[in-house]
Amino acid sequence: MQPNKIKALWRDGKPVVNGFLSIPCAFVSELMAEQGYDALTIDLQHGVVDYQTAVGMLQALRASGVTPMVRVPWLEPASIMKALDAGAYGVVCPMINTAEQAARLVSYMRYPPAGVRSFGPTRASISAGADYGREANDNMLCFAMIETREALDNLAEIAATPGLDGLYIGPADLTIGLTGMRYPTGFDREEPEILEAIQHILSTAHAHGIKAALHCGSPAYALRALQWGFDMVTLANDVRMLTNAAGSALKQVRSGLGDLAGTGQPVGSLY
Repeated sequence: MQPNKIKALWRDGKPVVNGFLSIPCAFVSELMAEQGYDALTIDLQHGVVDYQTAVGMLQALRASGVTPMVRVPWLEPASIMKALDAGAYGVVCPMINTAEQAARLVSYMRYPPAGVRSFGPTRASISAGADYGREANDNMLCFAMIETREALDNLAEIAATPGLDGLYIGPADLTIGLTGMRYPTGFDREEPEILEAIQHILSTAHAHGIKAALHCGSPAYALRALQWGFDMVTLANDVRMLTNAAGSALKQVRSGLGDLAGTGQPVGSLY
């Protein structure tokens, strides 16, 4: 089968830049894929995406060569196995709080004897190529999201789970999990206790020989995370990028209208 390009980048000592797809549209996925991301993750947890639409989005990603992943809604075997059968090369699973949950996650992603994944790669056998059954276990990436106090308390045990490839930090939920609603929700945390937790997750992952990923809200913060040593950073999602770009463009025009009004010239008579 076609090898996982994320793993190839890591073998070469290079970081991975990932994006999130929350808009249920193959064309939007295709547009994002053409921008040069290393990986794109379809968000079935918080995105407005159902399974059938996700399959079409995976098809749209195929031509670009970007590595496709899926964030599943929860730790549930059917959704994880169906994401893999649809052609995902990696799964990001939210709210993994114990080593037992991490072990279950790994088992759902691997064929026996390494796991309990049922065989039926309906689309993956086409999109990923021949020998999928024999090679899939070595090519799939398994990320456990660390987002709660309980997960931090069990962090070393989670990171030591055989077959787990990485810890993925969801900073918004992590902040809520550690501090309640003391701080505004969002990414790109600056609070000392949250930064300490992020660094602890990073160092724990590396101490156990697995990767660390961080969801970021801005390019500047993503660069900081790469400087800290993160192996993968996620740059916001398509929804946030669209709204930010649209809002910025509109703000510039509104501001320009004010400047034009100051000239005393009717705006409609410029041409």
